[in-house]
Amino acid sequence: MPATTRPRRESEIDGVDRVFLAPAEFDRRLVAGELLEWSRIGSYRRGTPYQPLRARLDAGQPVLLPLDLPGAPLVRARLPDSRLVLLSPPGYHPDAVVAAAFEHTLTHDLTERVADELVGLLGSSYPDPTWSRVRG
Repeated sequence: MPATTRPRRESEIDGVDRVFLAPAEFDRRLVAGELLEWSRIGSYRRGTPYQPLRARLDAGQPVLLPLDLPGAPLVRARLPDSRLVLLSPPGYHPDAVVAAAFEHTLTHDLTERVADELVGLLGSSYPDPTWSRVRG
């Protein structure tokens, strides 16, 4: 679950949808190495808390992270065995430097097809690969 410095929207629940942090707390966690990666989106920042992610990986569970392009090399530096997949819009052709950071590039043209390909990349050893699909 991502952490963010942006204000919580009325429909969001802190700790369920995202972890909402004051900028000073975000800075503290960043300096302490508690964020796997982070990026700035407008005047706010977002990042991935490391410990919950590490716990899932240690339990053998696959993890899908929504990253901005600057987050990919930060993930690669801390988790060198991770498999990074670039989801790109139709017509987008990443330059060689961007493409080299990813093992796979999927064009996000049809959600169902992309979801099936992502499940295929996770492998069939997970008991129920449909658990991670977005619902609602």
